[in-house]
Amino acid sequence: SRVTSNKYVATPRGVFELKYFFTSAIASAAGEGEAHSSEAVRHRIRQLVEAETAQAVLSDDKIVEVLKRDGIDIARRTVAKYREALRIPSSVQRRREKQMAHRLSAGA
Repeated sequence: SRVTSNKYVATPRGVFELKYFFTSAIASAAGEGEAHSSEAVRHRIRQLVEAETAQAVLSDDKIVEVLKRDGIDIARRTVAKYREALRIPSSVQRRREKQMAHRLSAGA
């Protein structure tokens, strides 16, 4: 925002741009002024991916649908950006990894 742009704070750990200290917000699907922090949305994405099974791997579009049902209005591109920042592979890669792990555990 204009309020925090080009403004800096000197701290014992160095000089930081003021906006460094704030998180961005994701709009609520209800549109009633509620918002979700980007960190909370990333945490929810990680939870969804960790709960996947080999038979039900979520694509970015499916993650968007689940988040929308949870009241989080977010674009697929944003989900992809957050997923990549969390170092979570694409749904295709995750499906292959889970199927391979399932085959290895079934054969052992």
